[in-house]
Amino acid sequence: MRIGRAGFCWYLVRMSDTKDTSGRKQSSGPRSSSTVKQSFSHGRSKKVVVEKKKKRVVNAPGGAGAGSGGARRSGKTGESGDDSGAGGEQQNKIAALAKKLGITEAELKARQAALMKRREQEAQREAEKQKEADARERLRDEQERKAQEEKEREEAEARRKAEEERKKAEEAEAKKRAEEEARSGRKKGAAPAEPPPAVETPPDPSALEAAGGRVKRKGASQRDDRDRGGSSKPRGGGERRRGKLTIASALGDDGDRQRSLASVRRARERERERRQGGDEKRGPKKSVEVTLPETITLQDLAQRMNERVGDVVKFMIEQGEMMRGNDIVDADMAELIATEFGHTVKRVAESDVEIGLEGEPDKEEDLRPRAPVVTVMGHVDHGKTSLLDALRQTDVVGGEAGGITQHIGAYQVNLESGDKITFVDTPGHAAFSAMRARGANITDIVILVVAADDGVMPQTIEAISHAKAASAPLIVAVNKIDKPGAEPQKVLTELLQHDIQVEAMGGEVQAIEVSALQKTGLDELTEAITLQAELLDLKSNPDRDADGTVVESQLDKGRGPVATVLVGRGTLRRGDVVVAGAQWGKVRALNNERGKQVKEAGPAVPVEILGLDGAPEPGEPFNVVENEARAREITEYRARQKRQVSGKASIAARASLDQLMNKLKDGGEEASELPVVVKADTQGSVEAISQSLEKISTDEVRAAVIHGAVGGISESDVLLAQSSQAPIIAFNVRANKQARDLAEREGVEIRYYSVIYDLIDDVKDTMSGMLAPEKRETFIGYAEILEVFNITRVGKVAGCRVTEGTVKRGCGVRLLREDVVIHEGKLKTLKRFKDEVPEVSSGMECGMAFERYEDIREGDRIECFEVEEIERKLD
Repeated sequence: MRIGRAGFCWYLVRMSDTKDTSGRKQSSGPRSSSTVKQSFSHGRSKKVVVEKKKKRVVNAPGGAGAGSGGARRSGKTGESGDDSGAGGEQQNKIAALAKKLGITEAELKARQAALMKRREQEAQREAEKQKEADARERLRDEQERKAQEEKEREEAEARRKAEEERKKAEEAEAKKRAEEEARSGRKKGAAPAEPPPAVETPPDPSALEAAGGRVKRKGASQRDDRDRGGSSKPRGGGERRRGKLTIASALGDDGDRQRSLASVRRARERERERRQGGDEKRGPKKSVEVTLPETITLQDLAQRMNERVGDVVKFMIEQGEMMRGNDIVDADMAELIATEFGHTVKRVAESDVEIGLEGEPDKEEDLRPRAPVVTVMGHVDHGKTSLLDALRQTDVVGGEAGGITQHIGAYQVNLESGDKITFVDTPGHAAFSAMRARGANITDIVILVVAADDGVMPQTIEAISHAKAASAPLIVAVNKIDKPGAEPQKVLTELLQHDIQVEAMGGEVQAIEVSALQKTGLDELTEAITLQAELLDLKSNPDRDADGTVVESQLDKGRGPVATVLVGRGTLRRGDVVVAGAQWGKVRALNNERGKQVKEAGPAVPVEILGLDGAPEPGEPFNVVENEARAREITEYRARQKRQVSGKASIAARASLDQLMNKLKDGGEEASELPVVVKADTQGSVEAISQSLEKISTDEVRAAVIHGAVGGISESDVLLAQSSQAPIIAFNVRANKQARDLAEREGVEIRYYSVIYDLIDDVKDTMSGMLAPEKRETFIGYAEILEVFNITRVGKVAGCRVTEGTVKRGCGVRLLREDVVIHEGKLKTLKRFKDEVPEVSSGMECGMAFERYEDIREGDRIECFEVEEIERKLD
């Protein structure tokens, strides 16, 4: 606020939120107030209220009045009455100075007070700046001192470790010398010398400091005094743990502080180093044998080595690999890591998890007779289902219990003679084809059902093909002999066309005439099955872990995944841990074909099992393993293999004609046989196609029809083609949706034709591509070597003149010397006047160089020719 010369004023400054503490009575009168914000150092500020009061000034005559006024003011400030004369003289000087300046006495005093206040504030700011500079200097000195102490501590720790290693080496050397002296003393017959007494060495001061103790050293007090700026006051625990020095702590405003985070970390690091040092003193690290699969994570590898994951990760970082604990490394890298940590390695393959799954072979004395497994197959409406129902009614136990209550795809029949027969129901032959495609031939005997009034039909021929492919013995059951117009003999004659010769016609195949409706001939059929089983001498070991094959599986809403299995060997019990394909589980219940729970199931017994974690595929093998960990390991491996195979690029064999031709063009393995599956609208078309393919076959390549039948393409046809790696040729027929989807998944090609000549031409072209091409050589010209040049980085180049025909770059050449062929190869370079040319005609000169051959001379002749590969075709 600026004071004008017009009037006299004085200021009374006080805090807005406090009252006058001087004890004086506030004067009354007209006043005006305002608020002023004051700023101080370190960002501090406060608001004050400024009051202005006008007062009339009366000039006293002479200096007495002034002196008396000065005396009164001196009394207020506590001055004695003896100094009134001096105060009056001072007052006179002030009045004279004010008069000289042309201002009032009060205004002069106000200016002098403002000047003094500003000087005090400047002095205070200077003092604060100096204080801050001193604090920063002390902070810098403290940091330098701490860094020096840390460096000295590290050097002391390094010296301590080096001293420990030296002592260990000396102790080992002394022990070795003592053992050698003891051995030499025993050899000489003298008593072994006593080991020298152990000399107690004082503990290393650095080790005590590392453990957190305090050590007195000579000159330590002087260094501490120097660090504290000359003070001899000892440092207490609170000062030692006060942490980072700041300006606030240097000014003394911080009070009590907690331990800093860096101090806690350093203490933990010292404790960890102390523990590690103790572990080293306890003895050397033991070497273990580490089993390494094809891939492993760093965390799993560290657990197998009994090492910390951080140490393994640190080693990988030192090798330049930024990896984490859950990263995967291959077996070679894992072996390198284990070797560096001092462990031995045992390499195993990923497929080794299935080693020992099948168990040891059974001994002859442990084998017991088992029931035969019979599959009933035949054409639709030939009485297959009726025959199965009739055979089930011959079950003595089933009759007593009220018959069959549930159908699970497989069941066992107890005959009156005490024999047992296991039947596997394969409607549409889908399960049988799937089992054969996966190599699971569980069927011992196949019953071929043929209607006496209908004869051999397309699915009958398909069943014959499957039975032959499975190498299973066949029993022919001629059904519906009670119907009028039945001709059993005609059926047996038709079977001769498919290489099925019954006993009545001099063959080995049994033929039984039955009637499923009248239940006649069933005893003869069961006797034929029993006789065939005796010839096969079927045996199995029941006293071992069970294994077998999955017949079918489904997801039941109330029971979860349910699988029907046929036990092959051993005995399956409730509570066993089972692995079936890529699924596993603990058997919670075993149900037979009647829906009753059983405790166990022996060889050739079909049962339903509950407890798997999913529905396995039909035809998959199942095995009982020792524990759940082994089961989980096997199923995880199979699931990975299944994912790899399911990819389009991982399908091993794509049964397509185009791929067969590409394989031969790429120089692959020669195929001498082309397997095909033929489906047509009529039997005459099937025979015509088969005969035509047989006619175009030669000694080098031939077309083999592995299955030819009438009707549309079914899933069983696709499975048969996939297992045989053969394409399907469809003549005037189509595949249903299920077959198309299956063919797309399995990679089987289906080719459709309506003209037989197009079919024959395509197959002929494919078979022609399987023939090796014919090579034909064509002469193109002669050249004579006039001079030989030796060119750096190129080799020898022949300067030639073409005497006959033409010479082409890249053609075949023969080097003739005195009409004797000494080299045969290819022409690498053909130049004329330093330019590469494609060919040179007769009478012109050129430069030639051969591929990987330089023994050329003047006067040699060069014979040039071209080799043409002529594709062979079948006539």
